[in-house]
Amino acid sequence: MDLGNKASLWSRKHLNMTAMSMEESQEEKHSEIFFQLLLDVLNFSAASFSALTHTDSIQEVVLMDVVERSFQEQLDLIKVSMEYLKKLEARSSDILKASQLVIDSIIRFCSEQCQVKDWTNFAKCPEVENGSLDCEGPTRVNPVVKIWKCVILKLCDLGILASKDGGHLVSILNTSWKGVVRLLQQGKGSLEVVLNVSNIILELISLACGSLRMAATSWSSASEGPISVAVARRAFIPVKFYLVNAVKISSIYPTQAFHVHRGITLCATMISCLRISLSKERNFKIATELISELLEPMTMSLLYSILNSDEVKEEMKFEILDSLFTAGCNDSSRDDSCGKDMMQLGKIFSEAHDSISSANALLLGRILLFICLLRFSINAEENVKLGITRKLEWLFNMLIEEEVYAFIFSMQIPLSYGTKEKMETVWEPLFCSLLVSLKTFTVTASCGIAWGELISFLLYNIFHPHLICQEIIMDILCFLMRYAENSVVNDIIDKLCSCFKSVAHLPSLLDPGSAARKIARSLSLLAKCGTQSAADQVYGSIIGENRSQLSSVMLVAFLMEGFSMQLLSDSLREIAKRRIITDYCAFMGTSYGRYLQNDSCILSMAPVFVLSASLPSTQFDESDINKRTLKFLFAIMGILSESTDPKTLENCHSLLAETLRILSNMKNQSTFNEMDDVILQLHGIFMSKACSDAWKWRSKGELALFMAGFSYMEISETEECKKSSALRSLYHMLLKERHWALAHLALASFGYFAARTSCNQMWKFVPENAALSFDLLKENKVNEERFMSEFKAFLEKDAALHEIAPTSDLLQLLQAEAMLLKEATQKKMQALEIMGMDCEVMEANHQQLPSKRRKLPVEISKGVDLLQSGMRVMGEGLTQWQKAEPDSPELHDKFVAHFACLQDAIANLASISGSGNS
Repeated sequence: MDLGNKASLWSRKHLNMTAMSMEESQEEKHSEIFFQLLLDVLNFSAASFSALTHTDSIQEVVLMDVVERSFQEQLDLIKVSMEYLKKLEARSSDILKASQLVIDSIIRFCSEQCQVKDWTNFAKCPEVENGSLDCEGPTRVNPVVKIWKCVILKLCDLGILASKDGGHLVSILNTSWKGVVRLLQQGKGSLEVVLNVSNIILELISLACGSLRMAATSWSSASEGPISVAVARRAFIPVKFYLVNAVKISSIYPTQAFHVHRGITLCATMISCLRISLSKERNFKIATELISELLEPMTMSLLYSILNSDEVKEEMKFEILDSLFTAGCNDSSRDDSCGKDMMQLGKIFSEAHDSISSANALLLGRILLFICLLRFSINAEENVKLGITRKLEWLFNMLIEEEVYAFIFSMQIPLSYGTKEKMETVWEPLFCSLLVSLKTFTVTASCGIAWGELISFLLYNIFHPHLICQEIIMDILCFLMRYAENSVVNDIIDKLCSCFKSVAHLPSLLDPGSAARKIARSLSLLAKCGTQSAADQVYGSIIGENRSQLSSVMLVAFLMEGFSMQLLSDSLREIAKRRIITDYCAFMGTSYGRYLQNDSCILSMAPVFVLSASLPSTQFDESDINKRTLKFLFAIMGILSESTDPKTLENCHSLLAETLRILSNMKNQSTFNEMDDVILQLHGIFMSKACSDAWKWRSKGELALFMAGFSYMEISETEECKKSSALRSLYHMLLKERHWALAHLALASFGYFAARTSCNQMWKFVPENAALSFDLLKENKVNEERFMSEFKAFLEKDAALHEIAPTSDLLQLLQAEAMLLKEATQKKMQALEIMGMDCEVMEANHQQLPSKRRKLPVEISKGVDLLQSGMRVMGEGLTQWQKAEPDSPELHDKFVAHFACLQDAIANLASISGSGNS
């Protein structure tokens, strides 16, 4: 071994001079002899080390020191040889093979020593001399461990050198890093004392990031065609190799991996950013798919190797999640190396696409990384799931941002499905991927400690002020209604129904944005997604056998939000139908005109609203409804024509809308004999200038729906026909509407009418100043041809695009929409904060109230006590009076009414003064 060391040292010194002489084409024979000698030295060392592996005579520390020096010399020689390998073309393959034999024999020796030596007897006490740069502290350890440390560090150097050679040293690269992983696996428990494993992990991460950065830089500046599979694989296979080895080491030494978690999270973010940047360009489609197939699973394995470890404390795991998913995690201006790397990374990726800034690229990359964590959470530990659950709020806050909102709807990313034997890549919208990942996480968290917090988050955000967050929450809850256990479904329904009962009140009934209507909408949607028993439970919880005012309000709101009676079981559906018809017929037999001036008119006429809302999904016997409804319609129209009371007109227009909706759902409505009079009276109401447009607006949508049914009516096209003239005037009014919702309803009604009516002169139904006739790009000028072209496009709206391309126009529209939604969200949040502050002030005042009561004079309390005593005496007198003179009930009732008011007033005084004698 000493001979081999001397030969190796001599060869290393003369290798540089020999390589230089080869460039000058001098001393060719000398060079040939030298390289043969170099090859012999390597082969000799490989044979010596192999023989050394099978001997048991290495017991003394001195001999182990010789072995360590020999290994170090040979690995240094191999490193120098690799640096000049390109100049040794004739001998390069032979030198590579010999070098690989040396490395294999060294690794084999270390592995054998691991199996035969007992390391537990070696004390780990401080030495006099300082440790090396890679030691955690100076220690005196097993000499075998010292050899292992030396070999691992040298193999790391070889692996780093081989990674920079552009693929010519693949065999050395594989052998070196696999040897490092093998030795670290076998040395678990002893090597971490003398070796900084964190640096090795960080080195692998740096190599992976360097390869990615090189690929991103070259592709962003290239103007060629699509990236081929070969080019993409050549860029990503080395990255996967580095990540695989990093995962293996991190799994063995998770605590060491945590020390460099910022570098690991940087690498994970880098891969996600690259996926985002490349997915927006068609030329990079293959490269994007390969990232999804090769690198995404490795990224998740790397993160979960730390997050799932029992050796890493819970607060450490939460620290990793905080470094990735917090409000300030995108600040790339931080004064640390990680922040500078992120800023450089963002610049590279922003160059790949003009429509995205560096900060937004990093933000989108983190969101995609979070989506991946959700999708791969099936194997996550319970405390990790809890940490991810607490980061859902961060996700919702990020989705509100304009750029994120735009890209999450317009961008598509590749996702890999299937097994290792048969893998399929499918491109899906990023928003769909988010929903699928959230549902996957919901399933994985359903049986652990994170479940309670997840359900609380879902129910707390069911009325999130931003639309996209509401949709996500409802989609997850609908998913639970379909597939969750009955206990989970019942718990969700019970909590929402309890919330519904607490907010349901009359003023909120006709406001679609009220809390009662929102909960009713959510419950209706959940009932559609659940089983029949779930629908029965929802209906029973809301209605049951109760006929109180609260149940009436809840029933109206529930049906107005689209709940279908067909979801109920047969028996419960029949009971509900009988109740609706019975209440409706009973109401029609009352004197309903007296309710129209009251604020509680809507509650009194709840049967009309209930029937109107239930007709689209439920079939009733029309013979019981038609005549009563027409009679009610004429009564309402008569009141609208004669009344001048604002409250009456407002309530009548609401009832007119519901009545028109009832008739619109009736079969053969156009065959009613009274329809001519209905059309003429409706024309008089809506053409009247005395009636406010705000009141008319309440029933215009239902009027459009009602008029579509006239397509089957025989209509004369002469100018003398009053019915035809009234219909044309009503359609003129509807088609002039510029509010997008009313315009949509008017066009849908007119399209249905035009496709089925027997009228030929359809142009008479279209006004010259119809909403679709205006060209906003040409200063609001009327263009008659524009109406027909836009109307045709409206009728052909079903021909939708099958593929979404993130064009600049689409992104601008989505960003503008996101800005409006964000402003609305901020206003709602500010209003909620003000309400919270008011509640705190009221609570503080309430807490201070007892101390204020104590400041009242004693005479006030005494006076209140005397009043209460007097009321008791008066009550006894009233009882005796009623018994003594039963023939004067009117005077007695009048006195009792005043007595009750006085009793309430004195009770209020008693509560304020703190008197307890009542």
